[in-house]
Amino acid sequence: MKRIFGAAVIFFLSGGALAQSNAAPTADLSYTYGGIRFVDFDDNGGSGLRFEGSYDLGNNWIILGGYTTADFNNDVDVSWLEIGGGYVWSYTQDWDLVGTAQYVRADADTGFGSTDESGFRLSGGVRGLLAPKIELRGSVNYIDLDSSDTYLELAGDYYFTQQFAAGISLEFAGDSDLISFGARYFFR
Repeated sequence: MKRIFGAAVIFFLSGGALAQSNAAPTADLSYTYGGIRFVDFDDNGGSGLRFEGSYDLGNNWIILGGYTTADFNNDVDVSWLEIGGGYVWSYTQDWDLVGTAQYVRADADTGFGSTDESGFRLSGGVRGLLAPKIELRGSVNYIDLDSSDTYLELAGDYYFTQQFAAGISLEFAGDSDLISFGARYFFR
């Protein structure tokens, strides 16, 4: 995990240098997007894909959702769906505070049968522009699904254009750490 964290720091620093040397176009914080991410579970030997999206309803309200599917080394297939809403408070021109609540449904298939659980996820965090093309996000998340867990997410994206960004996300939880790489397309 130390190597992953080191790679993330290098990514952010090199991206910051690129953004300073080539400042146009400047990104803005749009909440209407679709994205795809490759997800790797550090401790549990699993990986998969996550499809995510958000839509800006206006007046600082958003709806969001995601679908993740993952395969683990021990013949376990897991998928989960998240759907909900949130509120965005523009703290400054380049930084927002974001709070969300989502319904979560998880399904697991094993060689011994299948199971499903339903619960909820609450999240509070910050999203902003470190430089004209570098977005950073950080949040504290609480999930209650069969058992509860609180985890920290740190993420960043580099904007290649005003509509396309790609980056990395790290999640540090009690049960498992997660790293994901992906891209977002913003419908502005």
